[in-house]
Amino acid sequence: MIDFQNISKSYGGRDILKEVSFRVNSGERVGIVGPNGAGKSTIFGIITGTVRPDAGVVAIPRDHRVGIMRQKVDAADLPRTLLDFTADAIPELHEYTRELHEIEAKMDQGGLDDAELSRLLRRHGYLQSTIEHLGAYHLEQEASETLGNLGFDPKSLDRPVKEFSGGWQMRAALARVLISHPDVLLLDEPSNYLDVPAVEWLCRYLNNFPGTLILISHDRFLLRKLVRVILEVNSGAVTRYAGGYDYYCRERESRQKLLESAKRNLDRKREQMERVIDRFRAKSTKAAQAKSWMKKLDKLEEVELPDKLNYNGVIRFPDPPDGGIEAARIENISFGYTPDNLLLKDVSLDIAAGDKIAFIGYNGLGKTTLLKLLVGKLKPLAGRVVLGHHSVPGYQAQEFTELLNDDLTVYDAVRGALPPAASTANLMNVLGSFGFSGDETEKRCGVLSGGERIRVQFARLFVNPPNFLILDEPTTHLDLAARELLQEALVQFPGTVCFVSHDIEFVRRVATTIVALTPGKVTKYFGNYDYYLEKSSSADQPSIKGGASPAASGAATELTAKERRQQRAHARQEISGAFKKAKECVAALEKKLDKLSDEKKVLVAKLSSGMKLDFAALKKELAKVENDITATENEWESAATELEALRQENDRINSRE
Repeated sequence: MIDFQNISKSYGGRDILKEVSFRVNSGERVGIVGPNGAGKSTIFGIITGTVRPDAGVVAIPRDHRVGIMRQKVDAADLPRTLLDFTADAIPELHEYTRELHEIEAKMDQGGLDDAELSRLLRRHGYLQSTIEHLGAYHLEQEASETLGNLGFDPKSLDRPVKEFSGGWQMRAALARVLISHPDVLLLDEPSNYLDVPAVEWLCRYLNNFPGTLILISHDRFLLRKLVRVILEVNSGAVTRYAGGYDYYCRERESRQKLLESAKRNLDRKREQMERVIDRFRAKSTKAAQAKSWMKKLDKLEEVELPDKLNYNGVIRFPDPPDGGIEAARIENISFGYTPDNLLLKDVSLDIAAGDKIAFIGYNGLGKTTLLKLLVGKLKPLAGRVVLGHHSVPGYQAQEFTELLNDDLTVYDAVRGALPPAASTANLMNVLGSFGFSGDETEKRCGVLSGGERIRVQFARLFVNPPNFLILDEPTTHLDLAARELLQEALVQFPGTVCFVSHDIEFVRRVATTIVALTPGKVTKYFGNYDYYLEKSSSADQPSIKGGASPAASGAATELTAKERRQQRAHARQEISGAFKKAKECVAALEKKLDKLSDEKKVLVAKLSSGMKLDFAALKKELAKVENDITATENEWESAATELEALRQENDRINSRE
């Protein structure tokens, strides 16, 4: 159990966490979500002790081992071989082994009395048992298997870590923490460094992880598959949602609407009371009553709305120019950085206009290379790439964030992508299509968020609108909402799209065709990602290594889980009727309040129009409407309170062990 109690943390005067309290129960699978910079990684730092909170305490059982994937390999580990680095996963084993050898040396020397010998034998037995329990004698084998499942070539295990790129070093760090089998596993964006097959394997592995899992991720596939509780970090607060990612999305929207409705009604009530006070305070006979109303007004509690997590930007692709029926064709291409070590050999591929093709496969098999060959950034050693009639390619490289000059404004960065002597007449329309207008166009690129930078990059592509988009990891640096917006824009785009992405949910939603790269082979599947999974051989899928098997978890665990599900289902059934009725009641009262408010506006407009009307009758009607508003507001307050109580009970039921 990890218990945060009134934790506060700020950086440079900015509150990251403000009196935050929440609990992660033993064995729970928790996803932490929220905007970039909201404090998700700070929570990890506080758990591991690398970040000290300004206030509050964190309770973690002393005997719990916490494993976290570091974001950088220590310089001292870089000369070590890949296998040696990965297998060295449990630091305390060094101390246990050293003490074990010291005890053995003492016993070899002899001259010990019976009491001391007995003590050393007991300690020796404890250390041996602990070392075996931690799996020390199997770590090298597990390291080899896990590295293979994450895409490493078995021939590379004896290479020094420093010879691998940063992304591959992070894979090794991930393998290292996985085989340490901690009680609490902390993973911060683990899929950032993985390709699709490795993400699939990681998901299967973690589904069998027996400990507590806490995952920071923008990867909706991992969140949907792995977590059963969501912690939303936003505006200094942490909100717990006792359900998976889809439950969180629905519940957050529902709560947002309820709070917005409550705030509207409270604002109406406050406005009404202020008018009454202003009217009464001018009359000496009503001064005491006005004072009483002022006290009542001061006691009204504010309804604070959480910051909206919806992406406020826009990604709307301008219409592409018409092209032919074929976007591009790859004919018998071979490519390698040396002629005797080919990465691609005799590859042929037809790309029809309108296709949405995802290239998937382990890193190093040629996905990015194929994209660069398509766009002409690389030249094949043999074969050729033929663009279709009127195909206009638009290429976004994987390192798009580094391509923008931080000193340029958004306007100048996009204008710089125009062809020489081209008119700037349509430039503002293009910027507007990607959510930049007015002062937004004058922002410096250096202060843009990841989502804003990708919008600038797409605007640069579309100043000369392409009908053939070639995108390499377009979701990198994007949060959940921005990924969904880009996903929808690509689905609606009438042109052709070829892309590489490690975000499985993004691939599933966008791609209509899959091109799978395996060693020595490129296979085209004429269907979406689910079709590819169905048709590809299960024997080709990486197997689960190192995780506890479902059978090993025991029938008793399955039985108790079933019983818990039955209990929750029964409890939910008992309150479902009342919950539905309360929601309908609140909705009906809100509708009635809106109608009464509209009636009041009409009457007030008539009274202030100056026309010859029956003012006495109008005032009487207005008084009745105001009384009805007050009565309805009181009814709404009671109904909303009941609804929130039922909602909390529903959360409590879902959060039971």
